[in-house]
Amino acid sequence: MDVMSATISDNLKKIRKEKKLSLDNVSEMTGVSKSMLGQIERGESSPTIATLWKIATGLHISFTALMEQQEEGTYLVKKDELKPLLSDHGQFRLYPMFPYEENRHFELIYIEMDEGADSPSAPHEEGTEEMIIVFEGKVRITVAEQQYELEGGEGIRFTADKLHRYENIGATPAKMGMLIYYKM
Repeated sequence: MDVMSATISDNLKKIRKEKKLSLDNVSEMTGVSKSMLGQIERGESSPTIATLWKIATGLHISFTALMEQQEEGTYLVKKDELKPLLSDHGQFRLYPMFPYEENRHFELIYIEMDEGADSPSAPHEEGTEEMIIVFEGKVRITVAEQQYELEGGEGIRFTADKLHRYENIGATPAKMGMLIYYKM
């Protein structure tokens, strides 16, 4: 079992026990099957981005609460040492650089999108905001029905409690930084 799968497994078990929930309860709250939740808790399955979002939304926790590791002081993060979360058949790669922590109500994520990559995102908790900076490439971000096209050096901030989507509409891979702020 890789480090990220083990961390997700441990955190899901811990959160479920803290909330005094059974796997059946979590399944009802998240829409993720009891068998899949059990496989994740046992480290037998690496969940997709969509599955992690369903679990986080259903449990009313941050996306990276399932991935956070307890560290103190200085914390060096190397992208090459992180296992990315994948969407769109691996064309959308999400690297949780700085996961959510109880005393900080945000998480910082690095994203790579291949040409033509398309990744929809379900609404997050009410009041959640996303801030995106495009480093390279050209992307279209759709929030509800409104579309925004951004290129390297441009950014956007939006309330993420509605459907939104990320698309690479350029001729090269896109690289972005995302900060998700949770209003607690």
